[in-house]
Amino acid sequence: MTPRGDVVSDFAAPAPSPERAATDAVPASGGWQRVGHYTRAGEVVKDVADRVLAAIGLALVSPILVAIAIAVRLDSPGPAFFLQTRIGRDGRPFRFWKFRGMYIDARERFPELYDYRYNAEQVRELRFHPPVDPRVTRVGRFIRRTSLDELPNLVNVVLGDMSLVGPRPEIPELMPYYGTSAKLILSVKPGITSLAKLLGRDHFTFQETLELDLRYVRERSLKTDFAILLGTVWLVLTGKSVGV
Repeated sequence: MTPRGDVVSDFAAPAPSPERAATDAVPASGGWQRVGHYTRAGEVVKDVADRVLAAIGLALVSPILVAIAIAVRLDSPGPAFFLQTRIGRDGRPFRFWKFRGMYIDARERFPELYDYRYNAEQVRELRFHPPVDPRVTRVGRFIRRTSLDELPNLVNVVLGDMSLVGPRPEIPELMPYYGTSAKLILSVKPGITSLAKLLGRDHFTFQETLELDLRYVRERSLKTDFAILLGTVWLVLTGKSVGV
């Protein structure tokens, strides 16, 4: 994929505080507007289906959740779950759930990895999960590779903060780098899986991921969501990506 330079704002923004970034991310509010190919009724059906399927999923994978939680606790000191502020639909912050895959003192040990100040070129080439990350634990490497660290995201879907399919939920510090694309990205709920995740796992750059997220938002439909869900299941089970 050839990155387009007009997606990410061409400026080196300082890393704002989470509170300021969350406020800056809020798009102009208004009445209901069609996003993609979903009608108003379709959005309601999608929301209900998301929550029901997520609740069923939590019940089915509960033994796996317990096993992973025990493994995380035994592997390194700290809690089993990692809670973090992410930005949801309409710029609303929410508490994001996942299994902890990093050392509890990673921020203190590697502060340079938490300096979110980039110039335009750096942010375009930014990768969310670098190939070698000293912050990640042994169990963390496994649950990241298999996407099992994201199973607790089902809690966010049940609570209504996320959808099963949607753009990547972003941290407040990186929202300023979305530029004018933020309004469209934040017009829908973020998802556990996405078009970008299906096609490239975590190997795409920030620019490539953003372009695929924008494509998804513009083209989203029941058929597209179903295809991405099926493809994600296949990806998790086999490790092989599929085209959509």
